[in-house]
Amino acid sequence: MSYPTFELLRSQSIDALKIRVEEYRHKVTGAQHIHLAADNNENVFLVALRTVPHDSTGVAHILEHTALCGSQKYPVRDPFFMMVRRSLNTFMNAFTSSDWTAYPFASQNPKDFNNLLDVYLDAVFFSRLDELDFAQEGHRVEFAEADNPNSDLVFKGVVFNEMKGAMSSVSSQVWHTLCKYLYPTSTYHYNSGGEPEDIPNLTYQQLQDFYRTHYHPSNAIFMTYGDIPAAVHQEKFEEQALSKFEKLDEIISVGDEKRYHAPIAVEEAYPLDENDADDIEHKNHVVVSWLLGKTTNLDESLEAQLISNILLDNSASPLQQALETSELGQAPSPLCGLDDSSREMAFVCGLEGCALENAAKVEAMILGIMQKVADEGVPQEQIEASLHQLELSQREVGGDGYPYGLQLILTGLTSATHRGDPIALLDMDAALENLRLKTQNPHFIQETVRKWLLDNPHRVRLTMRPDLKMNGRIQAAEIARLAQLKASLSEDEKQTIIARTHALQERQLQQDDESILPKVGLEDIPANLHYTAGSHESFHNFPLRRYSAGTNGLVYQQITCKLPALTDEQISLLPYYSICLTELGAGEKDYLANQRWQSQVVGSIHAFSSIRGAGDDVQKIDAYLTLSSKALSRNSAAMNDLMKNTLLHVRFDELGRIRELIAQNRARREQSITGHGHSLAMTAACAGMSPAAKVSHQLGGLEGIAAVKALDNSLEDEKNLANFATQLNAIHQLVLQAPKQFLIVGEQEHLDSYRDDLQARWTNEITRNDFASFDLAPVSETIREAWITNTQVNFCAKAYPTVPSEHPDAAALTVLGGFLRNGYLHRAIREQGGAYGGGASQDSNSAAFRFYSYRDPRLSETLKDFDDSLVWLQETDHQWQSVEEAILGVIGSIDKPGSPAGEAKSTYQAELFGRTREKRELFRNRVLAVTVADLKRVANTYLVPEKASIALVTHAGHKELAEKMGLTLKTC
Repeated sequence: MSYPTFELLRSQSIDALKIRVEEYRHKVTGAQHIHLAADNNENVFLVALRTVPHDSTGVAHILEHTALCGSQKYPVRDPFFMMVRRSLNTFMNAFTSSDWTAYPFASQNPKDFNNLLDVYLDAVFFSRLDELDFAQEGHRVEFAEADNPNSDLVFKGVVFNEMKGAMSSVSSQVWHTLCKYLYPTSTYHYNSGGEPEDIPNLTYQQLQDFYRTHYHPSNAIFMTYGDIPAAVHQEKFEEQALSKFEKLDEIISVGDEKRYHAPIAVEEAYPLDENDADDIEHKNHVVVSWLLGKTTNLDESLEAQLISNILLDNSASPLQQALETSELGQAPSPLCGLDDSSREMAFVCGLEGCALENAAKVEAMILGIMQKVADEGVPQEQIEASLHQLELSQREVGGDGYPYGLQLILTGLTSATHRGDPIALLDMDAALENLRLKTQNPHFIQETVRKWLLDNPHRVRLTMRPDLKMNGRIQAAEIARLAQLKASLSEDEKQTIIARTHALQERQLQQDDESILPKVGLEDIPANLHYTAGSHESFHNFPLRRYSAGTNGLVYQQITCKLPALTDEQISLLPYYSICLTELGAGEKDYLANQRWQSQVVGSIHAFSSIRGAGDDVQKIDAYLTLSSKALSRNSAAMNDLMKNTLLHVRFDELGRIRELIAQNRARREQSITGHGHSLAMTAACAGMSPAAKVSHQLGGLEGIAAVKALDNSLEDEKNLANFATQLNAIHQLVLQAPKQFLIVGEQEHLDSYRDDLQARWTNEITRNDFASFDLAPVSETIREAWITNTQVNFCAKAYPTVPSEHPDAAALTVLGGFLRNGYLHRAIREQGGAYGGGASQDSNSAAFRFYSYRDPRLSETLKDFDDSLVWLQETDHQWQSVEEAILGVIGSIDKPGSPAGEAKSTYQAELFGRTREKRELFRNRVLAVTVADLKRVANTYLVPEKASIALVTHAGHKELAEKMGLTLKTC
């Protein structure tokens, strides 16, 4: 049943996803509403606008930011971030894609959902677009000394600095350069996020013009999920937005791309810091890409996914195997795979770490593999394995990263954006069966590879080479541009810049009347912690936990071993041992046969180690190794065979494969720095506060990245490689002697059979009295480091030793993080400082309180902001509402739901380390009881200057500044 101003176009149940999809159209404006009705109280809303920029000024991205800075009904400066802290949302954000901009949120609380809906609808359709907000979020020029017109001009702006950080990533550089050639005429030719040197070209008038045409209901797609009926949503859409509009005649769309009649080969450069100049001749990237069919054509989309899976799914796939074993490069490109986020799909493959002269050889190798597939085909079992992977990905109930409903919505959004059939992308059972029938034709794969790849002339080979001088030229060009601008300014224009600087500062400092915004309070918080209960049982002396969950025909299993006592050298090898455990051969199978087996049986299999401090003393640690997998229910027994064979019979004699795995890991981790710089900086700053924090920095942090580079270089020596494999095997022999326990997550009706499968395969556990558990020496030291890497922006962290999770003060410290972010740090670091983000948090696992900034143009000034926030805390008379908002944020994080399987696995892992339901409930209750006095007291007690540690991630241009700050320079 629809609201009167909407008409129902169609309705379709999708049993596999336990949803009913309803498609509606608004009678006046033509706005589309797609509702996914589900028996789930985590309701999701998203409104998407088709946004099609024709340059790289970042107009859609800057508009996304600016639209959330105040609206007609809510004329406050920052309603979005205000609502973040006045809400119990389980998700709240905004996205800019290459051809759409979306504003999604989710909440389990009906009152909260309606509050957020009010604010989002007004923000999107009735935004104020204040020119000062455009200056803050997009770009502006200011004098380096705000009141001195004789000082240098500088560019500022949140998006400007965000994109400087984003484009510091080499893989981002490669992708956007590839799109420039792969899409020569359509919107994908441009960087929708904005190129830093193009962003200052965007005018305020252009932003307003783009808003008027693109942010109109006629160009909008409303999507909802959950147990609130569609008509209830539609009434609000109508009353709060749609009734104020007429139909817009202009149709926003992406046209067909101009197709090449012959392949092209291009070469461009990317900037590389001089600290990374070692082996520069092998830091080239070579990728080959094809433009395929339309994402709105489900048959073509599934064919492309199948071909991509067959070629690249695992190390036994023909193209993936060739890329991993090729001597032409160090590792497969991170871009390898199918991109189906645009109107027309792209298939990409290639290598990184190539010599420049080998670019044509890389392309020839790739084409040779495809020609072989076209000539000889692939075994039917490999086709069945790829179909199996497609089925599993379609069935899995997600929700651990994004809410499950939002995942489903985003699945259908690409098709809806291009006026295709979003329901078809959700209801894929019939299409998958049709694809399965097609594959019965023994020539189908060969014909499809020829059609989409070998005989497709729209092919681009891109070579990206490093240029050590390019960053300097980019900076010099920016300085020259600003100098030329300054020289052209009249005295009146200089005073106008100064006046705008002051006006923006006053706007950032003004106290808005937050009472006009809706809110929830502590009274709206559920009384009890949501808890996923599992069984506590055993078989053959093995502890077993079983959890009943709505997994839609999937089963999840983990085998957990106590980590044994290891030497310091063995501890340093733990990450590589975890990687190799599931990537090598096992028993009689070599790694290729094992990869094929995995693809046929499971959706994924991986191993990881967990090292945590005790809840009452972080200097005491516990540690486990977990082997984790998931499969379709029908493959439960086969998954058990695979996991047992993997754990008991992994072989470390495949030296070439081990060498490949380390090179691939090095490449992935080097690329991760600019995307996770704030986390890496915080990990480094906390490394002196507990043994678990120190080992986290050594294994997974900046020190670990430096270590894998050194390890990778050392393994070029065959003796070193053989010794490395021997060391991994020695760790494994110790793990085999460790006590083990098991986890099973699945639907209730299958749990007994899953347990029976385990019992049939594992004999009695033998308790070893001589087993020595993993242990680490206590740690207590102060860190002051600056890590130099290839980045245009900075990541700052400052940390203080505090208390573990079970200490009564842990709750107040946790609330303090949100309180400082909401009340001081967001304004000082993001709005005034221009960083993309900043904040503070308590990490009870490390017993550390951490300040951080993300994609930050500043260093010492940000560290001062951290300190000033503590002065503000003590000297300001704070209102209770600010404390309540910080508490809401913590409780929202604690209560945020995951996927059915994810919640069970999280509970299991927490209880391994003694985080019982009772302890988690106690912590939650302590959070609810925090007061202003508690916040001031814990800050006074623990956040004292002489105990502070500092870690920065920055670039070579800041070496001298870092040294003046008394920091030790390190490179990664």
